[in-house]
Amino acid sequence: MESTINIIVDHAWDIHILKIKQCSQVTVEKQSGTSLRPKYSFKRFHFPLNFKLKTKLNKQASQITITLHRYPTMAVDVPEQKLLMQKIAKIFDEAKGSRASHIRKLKDLSSLRSSIPSAYFFAAFSKTLTPIFTTQRRFASVERIVQFVAVFACGRDPNSSEECDAFFEQFLRFLVAGTIAANRTARFRACQIISEIIMRLPDDAEVSNELWDEVIDCIKVRVGDKVPVIRTFSVRALSRFANDAENSDILDLLLETLPLEQNPDVRKTILLSLPPSNATTTAIINCTLDVSESVRKTAYSVLASKFPLQSLSIKQRTIILQRGLSDRSAAVTKECLKLMKDEWLIKSCNGDPIELLGYLDVETYESIGVSVMEALLKAGLVKLYGGQSIKQFLTSDNNTTEGCCIQLMEPEVALYLRTFCKHLQTEAQAKGSDAAMTSGTEAAVYASEASDSNDLLEKILPESVSEYIELVKAHIAAGQTNRFTARQLLLLGSLLDFSDATNRKVAAAFVIELLKSPLQHEVDDDGHKVVIGDGLSLGGERDWAEAVSGLAKKVHATQGEFEQVVLSVVAELAQPCRERTADFLEWMHCISVIALLLEHTKSLRWMHGNSIEPTELLHSLLLPGAKHIHLDVQRAAIRCLGLFGLLERVLSEDLVKQLRLSFVKGPSLVSSMACKALMDLAMWHRPQEVDKAMNRNLSSQFKDHAKTIHPVDWSDTTDELDIELIDLLYAGFDRSDFSQPVDADENESVHAVLAEGFAKILLLSENYPTISASSHPILLTKLINLYFSSQTSEFQRLKQCLSVFFEHYPSLSVNHKKCICNAFLLVMRSMWPGINGTAGGSNVVVSNMRKRAIQASRFMLQMLQAPLYPKEIDQVDQNESNDLPDQNNSDYGEEGLAICIAAEILSFPKKKNAAEKSYVSAISKILVLLRFKQTEQAAVKLMRRIMNRVTEAVSADKDVLKEVKQLSEHLKASDTSPEEPLQPEQAKLLLEKLDVQLNIDDDDSSLEVEPTPLPKSTKPKPVRRRARQEKVSSSSEEDEDETTYNTVLPANPVTASVRSQRASKSAALSKLLATTKPEKIDDDEDEDEDDGDESAVTSEDDSE
Repeated sequence: MESTINIIVDHAWDIHILKIKQCSQVTVEKQSGTSLRPKYSFKRFHFPLNFKLKTKLNKQASQITITLHRYPTMAVDVPEQKLLMQKIAKIFDEAKGSRASHIRKLKDLSSLRSSIPSAYFFAAFSKTLTPIFTTQRRFASVERIVQFVAVFACGRDPNSSEECDAFFEQFLRFLVAGTIAANRTARFRACQIISEIIMRLPDDAEVSNELWDEVIDCIKVRVGDKVPVIRTFSVRALSRFANDAENSDILDLLLETLPLEQNPDVRKTILLSLPPSNATTTAIINCTLDVSESVRKTAYSVLASKFPLQSLSIKQRTIILQRGLSDRSAAVTKECLKLMKDEWLIKSCNGDPIELLGYLDVETYESIGVSVMEALLKAGLVKLYGGQSIKQFLTSDNNTTEGCCIQLMEPEVALYLRTFCKHLQTEAQAKGSDAAMTSGTEAAVYASEASDSNDLLEKILPESVSEYIELVKAHIAAGQTNRFTARQLLLLGSLLDFSDATNRKVAAAFVIELLKSPLQHEVDDDGHKVVIGDGLSLGGERDWAEAVSGLAKKVHATQGEFEQVVLSVVAELAQPCRERTADFLEWMHCISVIALLLEHTKSLRWMHGNSIEPTELLHSLLLPGAKHIHLDVQRAAIRCLGLFGLLERVLSEDLVKQLRLSFVKGPSLVSSMACKALMDLAMWHRPQEVDKAMNRNLSSQFKDHAKTIHPVDWSDTTDELDIELIDLLYAGFDRSDFSQPVDADENESVHAVLAEGFAKILLLSENYPTISASSHPILLTKLINLYFSSQTSEFQRLKQCLSVFFEHYPSLSVNHKKCICNAFLLVMRSMWPGINGTAGGSNVVVSNMRKRAIQASRFMLQMLQAPLYPKEIDQVDQNESNDLPDQNNSDYGEEGLAICIAAEILSFPKKKNAAEKSYVSAISKILVLLRFKQTEQAAVKLMRRIMNRVTEAVSADKDVLKEVKQLSEHLKASDTSPEEPLQPEQAKLLLEKLDVQLNIDDDDSSLEVEPTPLPKSTKPKPVRRRARQEKVSSSSEEDEDETTYNTVLPANPVTASVRSQRASKSAALSKLLATTKPEKIDDDEDEDEDDGDESAVTSEDDSE
C-alpha cells in the first residue's frame, strides 16, 4: 500500500520538518524543470524518522512539488515474527557449514518465502541477515552465507515470479541503503553482496532500469571509498557493465581510477574487470611496470586471456616481452613466459618460433628477438623441425641471385639460426667441461650430450667456409634490405673452424674485402652526397662493425695478426688522403677502419713494425682529419683521437691541443665529440696528466679555492685557453650554443655530455685526488641546476643519467654528504629569482622558478638524509671506534647545513624585498626539517645561541615562525648540558670549519631563554618575612636580590594589568625555583612566606 505526501514550496528557500513513525522506505522524486538539493540522504532509517529538506527553486519555476512515498509496514505479531526469524536463522546456520547443502536449503528458503506474504518475509529476512553487516572478519562461514544469500536473491521461481521480483527489488534497495552507511563494515558487506548478485544474475533477468541506475550510481560512488576492500567489491560489481556501450562512463571511471589507485588489490581487480579494447590496451600494458609484483603478474595474465597476438601492434608486443622477460621478479617472468609460450607460440603460431619472431619485427627490435629465443631455448621449447639448416639455402634454385644457387634468407630465420647455433655451441662446451671434470658413467653421459650438440650444429652450419662466404656475399649484394640478414650470418662466423690454412686464406681475403667496402651513400635534392648510417663506424652502423671485427679476430687469431691486417688496409685507404685527392667519403671510410682497429686492439705496441706506424697514423691521418672542412670527417677523426689517447701511455701534446681546440672552436657537433674524448682522457689518465701534456703553465680557479667561478670570454680566444682541463670543461656550461641539441642526436647536447662526465668524476671522486675538493660543490650545483632546468627536459639520456647519479651519490660516502651540504645554498641562490642577480621575469615565470627551487631544496634534503650503503657505514663505525670523537665534526652533517642556513637567514637586512622574503621563507622550511644528533652538542649549542635572531628574522611569516619555534624547543631538548654554555673559541672554530661569517658576540644573552614575562604590577608588594638561616652571608645576599627584584618598575603599567593568572604564577614559580632556598625554616614563618608569595603573585588579579 502506497501513500504520498506532497509538500508545496512557494518561495525560493523553504525548510520543512516532517515526522514519520510507521515508514519502511522513503524516496524523493522531483518534477522536471526544478532543482532539488536534499541536504541529507535518506537511505538508513531510525524510527521515528526526523529529517530536514532544504530546496532551491530554479528561476523558471514558481513552485516545486516534493513527493515522499511511504510504504507502511504491516502489523505483525511479535511471536510470529520471532518464529519466522528463527526458521530463517536455522537455514542460515545450516548453509554456513558447507556449500554442499546450499541447493537443498535454497529450496527450503524459497518454500518459506512463498508460504507467507512478501512483506512479512522480507522484514524477517532482513533482520535475520543484519548480524552479517556487523561481522568485519571474513570467516569462511560468513562468506558462505553471503554467497547463499546472493544465489537466493538471484533465483526466480516460475510459480511465484511476482513474489521473487518484489523480494529482489526490496532486497536490492535494502543493500543500496547499506552502501552509504557510516559503518565501514556495513558498507563492505552491502557492496560484497551486491557484487555477488550482479555476477550471478542471469542475462534474461527482468530488472527495472530505474533500479539498475540507482544501484550503479551508488556503486560508482563506492569506487572512491576510503576502505580498499569496499573499493575492490565496487569495482567487481561494475565489471559486468564495463563492456556495455550504454555504460561507457563506467569504463572511463575504471581507466581514470587505475593509475591513481594506491592499493594493489584494487588495481588487480580493476585490471581483471577491464574488457579487451583499444582503449584498455595501453592501460593494461602500463601496469606491467607497476610497483607491485602481483599487479604486474595480473597484467600479463589479463593480456594472455583477453588479447590475442594479432590484436596487438608490434610495438606493444615488444614492450610486453621486453618488460616481462627482464622483470626482477621470477614469478612475473614466469607469467610472461607462460603468455609467450601457451598463447602466442602454441595457439597463435602453431609452435613455430620463426613465425613468432616474424610478429616481432626482429630487424627493428633485434635485442628483444634474441631475448625471446634465449628464453625459449632455456625452456627447451625450440627444436629443429624438417631439417631446418643453413644448407637448405645453398641448394635451392628459387629466388636466387645472379650466377649463384643461393636462396635469400628472411631476417627472422637468420636470427633464429644464429641464436640456435650459438646455444648449441655453448651447450656443447658446457657439457664437455662437465665431462672433463667428472668420471665414469656421468662423464660418459655428459660427453654423449656434448657430442649430440656438436652433431646437430654441424647439420645446421654450411659444409665449408667457401659456401658460408658465398652465402654472406649474396646477402650483401642483395642490397640494404638484406643488411640485417648479412650481419646475422657474419656473427655465425665465430662458430666456424678456421684452423685449416685453406679455409683461413679464403676467409682472410673475405675480411679484407669487408674492410675495403666503401660507405654507402645517397644523393639529396641538391646533388650532395649524404652518408647512410652514423658516419663513424665501418659500414655506417656499430653492429656491423662489431660483426666484421669479430670475424676478423676469429680468422686472424694470432697475436698481432689482426692489427697487421687492418693496418695494411688502412695504409692502402690512406694513400689518397695523404695525397689530398680523397673526397669526404674516402676520408670517412679510412677513419672508420682506424676506429675499428683502435677499439679492438689492446695496446699500441702491437701496431709497431707494420705498414703504418702509430705516430704516422696520428700525424698524417687523425690530426689532418680533425681539421678537415667537412664536419662529419672532423667528428670521426676527433673520436679516433680520443681512442688513440686512451691507448697512449704518455699523452702527446698535439693530440691534447687538437682536442681542446676542437672543443673551443668547433661547432656543437664537433665540440660534443671533443668533449667526450677529453672526459675519457681525464678519467683514464687523470686530469693532471692531460694538463701536463700541454707543456704550459695553466691556471685554475678551482685550485685557488674560489667560491665563485668567473666565466670565460669565449669570443676573445685566438688560440686554446691557458686554463686547466677541468676549468675548461666547466666553462662549457656558460656557452648557450652548447645547450642546443647536436645535429646527429636530437636527444644529446654538449651540456649533456659535460654533465655525464662530471657526474662520473663526482661519483668516483676518491680516484681523482688532484681535483680540488672545493670544486665538488660547484660541480654538484651545476648538475642539480641542469636536472631541474626546463631547458633540459627534452634530453632523456641526461635525465636518466642524472637520476641514477643522484640515487647513488649520497649513499656512497660521507664526503658526498658534505658536498651536498656545501652545495645547498649555492643551488638555492642560483635558482631563486632576484637573489645574486638571478634573472626573473613575469609573475608566472618567477612562480615557476620558485617552485623548481623549492623542489630542488627538498630533493637535496632527501639526498642528505639518505642512508649510507652498508660498506660505508662499517668504515665510518670503524673510524669512530679507532679515533676519539670529534665534537666539531658537524661540517658534513645536517647540523652544519643548519648553521649555514641560519647564517644565510641572518645575512639579510631586516627590511627585505619580495624576493628576499620568499627566499628566507623557503630555506627556513628546510631548516626546520634538519635533524640534530645528540653527539653534536657544539652544533646544538651554537644553534640555540642564534635561534632568537633567526626567529626574529622570520617573524613576518607566521607559519614558518611556528615551525622555527618548534625547532627551538627541539634544540632545547637535545642540549644535554644546558648549564654549560658554548665557549667562544669553540664556536669560532666551528664557524671557521664551516666557512661561515657570523657575528655571535651579540648572542651571549640569547641562549634560548624563556620568553620575557610581562612587567609586574605596580601595586606594592606585602612585606615578606625572611627565614632564619645559619649563614648570615647567604641571607644578606638573598635580601639584596629580593630588593633588586622588587624595585624594578614596569615599563608599561597598562600592559601589566592584562596578564593572566596562569602566566603570573608560572613566572613567579620560575623565580622561586631559581633563588637559593634557606636551609632551615620555621613552620610558622614558612606559612607566612607562602602567603606572601601567593599575595605577590595574585596581586594583579586582585587589583582587577
